[in-house]
This record gives sequence, structure tokens and C-alpha cells, in this order.
Amino acid sequence: MTATAPADALPQTAESTREPEVLTFGCRLNAYESEVMRDHARAAGWRDAVIVNTCAVTKEAERQARQAIRKLRRERPQARIVVTGCAAQVDPRKFGAMPEVDQVIGNTEKMQAASYHTPSPERIVVTDIMAVRETAEHLIAGFDGRARAFVEIQQGCDHRCTFCIIPFGRGPNRSVPMGRVTDQIRTLVAAGFGEIVLTGVDITAYGADLPGRPSLGQMVRRLLAQLPELPRLRLSSLDPVEIDDDLLRLVAEEPRLMPHFHLSIQAGCDMILKRMKRRHLRGDVIALAERLRALRPDLALGADIIAGFPTETEEMFGQSLALVDEIGLSHLHVFPFSARPGTPAARMPRLPGDVVKERAARLRGKGAAAMAAFLSGRIGREARVLVEKDGFGHCEHYLPVRLDGATAPAGSILPARITGIEDGSLTGSLLS
Repeated sequence: MTATAPADALPQTAESTREPEVLTFGCRLNAYESEVMRDHARAAGWRDAVIVNTCAVTKEAERQARQAIRKLRRERPQARIVVTGCAAQVDPRKFGAMPEVDQVIGNTEKMQAASYHTPSPERIVVTDIMAVRETAEHLIAGFDGRARAFVEIQQGCDHRCTFCIIPFGRGPNRSVPMGRVTDQIRTLVAAGFGEIVLTGVDITAYGADLPGRPSLGQMVRRLLAQLPELPRLRLSSLDPVEIDDDLLRLVAEEPRLMPHFHLSIQAGCDMILKRMKRRHLRGDVIALAERLRALRPDLALGADIIAGFPTETEEMFGQSLALVDEIGLSHLHVFPFSARPGTPAARMPRLPGDVVKERAARLRGKGAAAMAAFLSGRIGREARVLVEKDGFGHCEHYLPVRLDGATAPAGSILPARITGIEDGSLTGSLLS
């Protein structure tokens, strides 16, 4: 299938009057970028078009994207399907070879208005992401159907963990100037968003490329000082060795910084961490967790952990399993090891697939038990709940809460007492 003409040049049938849609896979940064793409497509007058924003973290993420593309074509035979995102950036020919796809555009191109107003006639439009040195700055007015908004503060990654393909999908580290971040958040708060999430590929590397090299903590401190109207600020995944003293002081002193921190740990065994080419060891993570809890005893800790990394023995895996209890993790993201072509880990001796799946299942079970215990520990306590829809939202610790009799609009923050647990969510009653 060759690339079609821009959607606004197509005959205006009932089908082609549909607003452009974006199907998002993967991370919070993708969620932010999807809103930018949606705005660009609307402004360019696209109709009956679907943009698929892919993820390359695992083979499963790519498989799900390809499956969704095939389903889209069956259900929307006349729609224009444009594929982008990290998987498309890393391997554009694979997606370009799919007969269901009209065009593939790269991670740089997807953020440029020109890609929508004057789309290239080429079927594949993907440039060298490693040559990019600036982060495009975008102001968006809001997020469809969300009470919280994601704001990009940083792009790319300069590290080379042996398992990770993402630097080749996102390019080098580059930061958004603080003034631009402030303007974006001010716009979103004025639009009614009660919570902002700062996101990026490696947000603890923020500022290394900016004049004066401001750290993430310095940026967040200035941001909160300049935006007293911002109710709640949340951070996405943090690298344990890059958390700076300014950020630690905010953990202790700033109630608007939510007490839920997600750490990019990946393993609990020093040998595996070295083979992953991570920059921390098990002891560094334990020391950081102890320091965070000393500063803010009531906080929640989450982590990314990979199960079944090449050469991982049962004893090594046991150290990752034990770390969940040792530092009190409650929000666990478990990834079965997925070999990404072109990464050093893909050339290492792999474990049998059934062993990887079994270890991932055990780790998920440990995480589920830890979450259940954390939820139980909240019963009887007070919480402030960000309402998302129909009396449902999340409290400060990013726990789901259903509020009895709440009718407040999305974006409202309501005080509540936690009364129980139902279907994996906390239940709460409003406080007067």
C-alpha cells in the first residue's frame, strides 16, 4: 500500500469526518507526545487517520503494536494509518513492510508540525535520531480524559545499559529549558489539571546540556517556587545514582511533591547489575531507600526489575526477590528479559524461556503481595484523592481510591478517610 494523500484531501464521506486518533503504547513520555501529535493532526485538518505511537522496550510491546495495526486496518479499511514511536524509529523497514501501514515517521518527525501540514510523499520518513541535539518544545492545552497531565522535561539517554535499545530510539540526552516547562505547567493548571507528572527518558539527567547545568532537584525547586498554584507534582522513573541533594531536600520539605518514587533498579544482584552496565549496586539502592524513608517515612517506593537476565542463577534471582521486602517496594514493574537485537545483552547466554517466565511470575507474585500489604496499611488513614472520573482517583501514594458519594469534577482533590479495599482499590469516605 502506498502512502495516501493527506486526509483533508480525501473525499469527505461519513467515515472521513472522524477526528484523528492516536493509539499509544509504552511510557508516560509517549502519552505526552501523543497529545502533541493529536494537536498537530487536528491543526492540519487530518480526518479518519490513526497514528500508532509504538514502544520498543520489549518484543512483546512490538508484537502488540503490530497486532493492533492489523486490527485497525480490518476495522477501518479507509483510514490513514501512520506508525511512529521507538519501535518504528529503531526498525522502520519492519513496519514499512506491513501492507496495513500507509506511512512510517520517526521520533523526530512525529513532533514536527510540518510532518502533518506538508507530509512527505515518502513511505518511510525516519532520520538519524543520534544526530539530534535539541528537544522540540511544545505547549499543549490539555490531555483528553485525564485529570493529571504529563510534561516532558527531557529526552534521550547517554547511558548504554546492555539490555536497552531505547537510546537508539530516542537519541542523546537533551533537556527542555525550565522557563518552557514552567509555561507548559501554568497552562495545564489553569485548564484544571490538579496533578502534573514530569516525564522523560532519563529525567535525573536533566540539565546536563543546559547553561549552568541545573540538576533535576534545582529545576523542581525553582518550578514549585514559581508555581504556587500547582497543587501536586509527581516524578516519573528515577535513576538511583543521579538523585541530587536538592531533590532529597524537597522530599523532606515539599508536601506538593508526591510521596511516591519509582526507581530504575533492574536487579538486586551486583553481578547482574554489572553485566547490565548499570551504575549502581545493591548497597546503593538500599542506602537510598533508607535515606528516602528517613526524610519522609510515609512514602511509597516502586521499581523496575528485569527477571531472567542472561547468566542469572537462581541465587542471583533470589537477591532481586529479597530486595522487594528489604527496601519495602510496593509498586513493582516486572519485565521478563527480552533480547533486543543490537544490544550487548542479546549476545549473552540466555536462559530458557520457561525459566524467564517462571521467575517473572514469581516476582509479580511478590509484587502483588507487597501491594496488598501496602493497601491494607492505608485503611483508617487520611488521604487526598485526585478525582479522575465517577468518584474514582488516586491518592498521594498513587494508590487507586473509590470515593463514596463523590460528585466532584475531574481534577478536584478531595480529603478522604480510607475505609477498606474492594477489587484491588482502596475505598474511602469524604471528610468534611
